[in-house]
Amino acid sequence: MLEEISIRPAKKSDAAELAILVDVSSHGFASWFWYGAVLDGSKETAFEQGRSFMRSDTERAAWRDTSVATVDDEIAGVIIGHPIDPSIADEAAPHPAIEPILALQKTLVGHWFIDSLGVYRHLRGKGLGKRLLLHEIGRGAGLPISLITESHNETALGLYKSHGFAEVTRRQAVPLFDDSKEHDWVLLIRSAA
Repeated sequence: MLEEISIRPAKKSDAAELAILVDVSSHGFASWFWYGAVLDGSKETAFEQGRSFMRSDTERAAWRDTSVATVDDEIAGVIIGHPIDPSIADEAAPHPAIEPILALQKTLVGHWFIDSLGVYRHLRGKGLGKRLLLHEIGRGAGLPISLITESHNETALGLYKSHGFAEVTRRQAVPLFDDSKEHDWVLLIRSAA
């Protein structure tokens, strides 16, 4: 039986699944960040915070900026994209681990920024990542399109470079734990079409 693959705008009611896929996309970085809400007592779990964030009607990179890939009507992958506007210059990193990412983003005013691209592991190899990426490139048409990924994520780097993205610069990542894998955050840009 052939699987039916489609891409649609996310719905607010997708928020819990979006939070999982954002965490998949970030290799656990998102849930690490969201855990701050557990430490301050405002949420029971990191994923409760992630769901709350993804349900926001006003936050950048929440459900309104998200598209999902579905396979046979089940969410299989996510891509989040939005324009970077001048207000980013006033943002402060809420944690030192965010600082190198925010510093790179501050150089991207006027770009369409791909914040996250994630597909469940068991559904990879079906072209979902490529389809989501092409969808988001279409959404950002006319603008330079940028994204940031980890230097050791060879699969992602290969996908992006094969679709016209070129590495511009890197910033050393701040390790989250003593035994964290050392890496850089890599900024890639695709010129305006």
